[in-house]
Amino acid sequence: MSDHDRLARGFEAQRPRLHALAYRMLGSAAEAEDAVQEAWLRLGRAPEPGNLAGWLTTVVSRLCLDILRARRETPVEQIPETAARNAPEDEIVLAGEVGRALLVVLDRLAPAERIAFVLHDLFAVPFDAIGPILDRTPATAKKLASRARGRVRGTPAVPAADLARHQEVVTAFLAAARGGDLGTLLDVLAPEVVRHADPAALPPGVPAVLRGRADVARGTRTFAGRAAFAEPALIDGDAGLVLAPAGRLVGLLKIEVRAHRVVAYEVVAEPARLAASTIALLTGNAV
Repeated sequence: MSDHDRLARGFEAQRPRLHALAYRMLGSAAEAEDAVQEAWLRLGRAPEPGNLAGWLTTVVSRLCLDILRARRETPVEQIPETAARNAPEDEIVLAGEVGRALLVVLDRLAPAERIAFVLHDLFAVPFDAIGPILDRTPATAKKLASRARGRVRGTPAVPAADLARHQEVVTAFLAAARGGDLGTLLDVLAPEVVRHADPAALPPGVPAVLRGRADVARGTRTFAGRAAFAEPALIDGDAGLVLAPAGRLVGLLKIEVRAHRVVAYEVVAEPARLAASTIALLTGNAV
């Protein structure tokens, strides 16, 4: 077997892990594949590394860091309502496997924080190896990962017992909305429930405010298509939902729960309001 063939086989053995790593760093299957492919090209031009897995991890991580920094310098416009229809199928599938809430939270981290967190917390790379990737000391890399971890986990604004009950109701509400079953929705909504929605989240002519269980349930049924891309998250310290087709945030549902029923919810879609909201993972969201 030639040296090239041996390297190629070694690289292909690493490809799934490298793509998984790059996808969590970038949140884009296409960009992740580009980074992995660029690492292969660089491998062909470099002296054969003694530790192939470590060398490839370093190269892919640095490529992802450059991409993340470039994004910060050139902000991307808000993804429109049609994103769920336009997103490539592999993006939709991957976002569902990784967790849409996680991708949304990771997207809010600074580039170095995201790289440090993904490498250490998701792929168990030691800080001695992460530091050189970021051009930081291992101690600084550890601080970056710790800061990211705090933002990923968030800080609940309600007691743990209340949060657990709220999460249970939010999960039931999401299941009912996805099913589009009016009877199930009526069960989870309080009689006096109120729904507020940003105009950007509604078709023309649809009222921004709905009151009462029957009207809110009927209005929620129109949410069934988008509910496929919703996932529970900690929003401003309490249980709610992120709407994130392909892992890209397009909306939030801030949900008020009382006596095991939804008493109010607000659909947030204005970019400024989305940016001002605090989003973190709920217990049970996989990392």
